Amino acid sequence: MQKLRVSSNGRFLVHDDGSPFYWFGDTAWELFHRASREDAERYLAKRAGQRFSLIQAVVLAEEDGIRIPNAYGQLPLIDEDPAKPNEEYFCHVDWIVRKANALGLFLGMLPTWGDKVGHTHGNGPKIFTESNASAYGQFLGERYREADLVWIIGGDRTVDDREQFAIWRALAAGLRAGDHGNHLLTFHPRGGDDLVSTSSLAFPNSDPILDFNMRQNGHFDTTKTWARISADYEKTPIRPVLDGEPLYEDHPICFRSVDHGYSNAHDIRRFLYWDLFAGAFGHTYGHHSVWQMHDPNRGEGVNLPINFWYDAIDSPGANQVRHARALLESRPFLTRIPDNSLIAVTNVRNAVPGAGAKYLNATRDGEGSYGMVYLAASRPFVFDPGKLSGDSFHFWWFDPRAGTNLDLGNLARAWRYDVTPPLVGENLDWVLVCDDSGRTFLPPGLGETRILADSGRIIPRSEVSRNTTPTVT
Repeated sequence: MQKLRVSSNGRFLVHDDGSPFYWFGDTAWELFHRASREDAERYLAKRAGQRFSLIQAVVLAEEDGIRIPNAYGQLPLIDEDPAKPNEEYFCHVDWIVRKANALGLFLGMLPTWGDKVGHTHGNGPKIFTESNASAYGQFLGERYREADLVWIIGGDRTVDDREQFAIWRALAAGLRAGDHGNHLLTFHPRGGDDLVSTSSLAFPNSDPILDFNMRQNGHFDTTKTWARISADYEKTPIRPVLDGEPLYEDHPICFRSVDHGYSNAHDIRRFLYWDLFAGAFGHTYGHHSVWQMHDPNRGEGVNLPINFWYDAIDSPGANQVRHARALLESRPFLTRIPDNSLIAVTNVRNAVPGAGAKYLNATRDGEGSYGMVYLAASRPFVFDPGKLSGDSFHFWWFDPRAGTNLDLGNLARAWRYDVTPPLVGENLDWVLVCDDSGRTFLPPGLGETRILADSGRIIPRSEVSRNTTPTVT
């Protein structure tokens, strides 16, 4: 097995040898419950080829996973009792776990969806007590002790009373007793509009039950996800944080397709880069048809999916996750920090250009060897390299749509730079990459270096122009 732990600086997950674990996950919540082995193999092979690293799936699934059997007619429990698992059902789970691991994929395994613990909404039924939660957790822990996985408790529900807290704690204790502490554990919270309920901080940040924090920033297209990631990033003691359920691709925005339409790949990229640049150690993607394994036999599906899972696995947003991974892998990873000071404030209101869906944010190496700025819309801004090292800088544009880059060459160090991105437009996003020229990094990402007739402009500004306020869109 590949064992994971939290990095020494408390910000990332790493393998036992200290190398980074690049969490780029997908939500396939109904994978164990609805997929046949042929379906699971097709899905997993596709995600491995797209350079995903982890699949989030639920053992006792949301969509009536207690009472509707899996693809082979098997229910997970005997008499709906978590202390009486059905061996035939778990043989199928075993097969999927082995197949995923063989393809290099970890499982983010949810023992149960939250409606089986606290029946706030969903099909339930509420079946857990402290006693059977402990027994069920120990069963899972022992069975998957040597698998490559991370435990995720919580299952998209609030923790409303002491009984539910006690059940989740008993489940976590059972998992850790069964697997001898081999795996990390976090909590998948419900979605919502406030900062607290959407975080795994339903358990206090200092609570030893958690190894890292997971947020669910939900299925709205205007959510300030960067603020939510930052809120956890700033808490003490330090813990890694990521968004485990953002807006899904092809999802009804705000759950109302008639009023708001469906999300698209640009929406998905915005949340991906906003979260990563705000301090998330990784990110989970999702597709509305894939999480529920929607196919022609499912009727209209949950919340009106517009395609079937086997077509949706090739959606643009899914294919573009690999580009974000390649970008971050191309530069020092474990020293990366959020730092919006790379985006100069140049107006009397102290406002950073871009707001809402056009927000800009930035990340850099803590040692100053590189900086990156994500532009959700292709608008001019002013770049401030004050926290970066080097007497000169190598600038690049990275295209998050294609994974390619534009080499802008080296410029002598200046106080600031006026930056105009290529192909200015409201629905184009870019990443500006600025390297200390002395580090001679490879081109960002894995894609080819392109040449565009309009590659934008980067104009050095001397410090003597400090009192000159440019026009910023």
